[in-house]
Amino acid sequence: MEPLHVMHSFIAQAGDSAAPPDYGFWSSIVNAGVVEKGVLVFLMVFSIISWAIIVFKYRTLRRAYSESEVFLDAFWSSKRLDAIYQRSESLSASPVSQVFRAGYIELAKLKKKNEGEADKDDTQLGALESVERSMRRAAAAELTALESLVPFLATSGSTSPFIGLFGTVIGIMNSFQDIGKMGNANLATVAPGIGGALVATAAGLFAAIPSVIAYNFFLSKIRVLDTEMQNFSSDFLNIIKRHFF
Repeated sequence: MEPLHVMHSFIAQAGDSAAPPDYGFWSSIVNAGVVEKGVLVFLMVFSIISWAIIVFKYRTLRRAYSESEVFLDAFWSSKRLDAIYQRSESLSASPVSQVFRAGYIELAKLKKKNEGEADKDDTQLGALESVERSMRRAAAAELTALESLVPFLATSGSTSPFIGLFGTVIGIMNSFQDIGKMGNANLATVAPGIGGALVATAAGLFAAIPSVIAYNFFLSKIRVLDTEMQNFSSDFLNIIKRHFF
């Protein structure tokens, strides 16, 4: 009975020592190489910056849309440009209102400058072109402000998968080196390198996918606002031409 008891004890100890290693997500990160960890940190920074831009631009564009709707309603419901100008002071986030303000200020300057002068076609045409240039500059400035920070999302979306792929290649190369050192290709040998490589791939996709989606979403919204500014400029110039010249 005693030899049998000793054998059972030896088998139990052997079973405890042969417990399967942990190949989970966090273990793969801990066991990853220095280069893979550097890639993960780099991608994490990319992801944090991208999400901060996404939140900021979403709030900015939502406010621009909301205030532009309010301004357009006020513009078409009012018959006095000075009242509309005063109303636009509280709608600074609306790019359409800023285009109107630029045109109105330029129009007021020209009307004051040309008071008492005889109306001439060339003078009227020059004044109208001056207002148009002023509104065009304002629209370009507003479009530049709307597009700010958005190109970073495109950069993150296009480069993050390749950065993650770089970490994947390094992890696989480390696995091959471990195989050469150990002289075998069992799971315990290749698991740390392969795990780190797969985590780097996943991190690249995690940083890239939200950035690409947000970039396309913001780009479509900015195009709509750009069209609204162009349409409003045309309508406002027609109103000026009819009532002032």
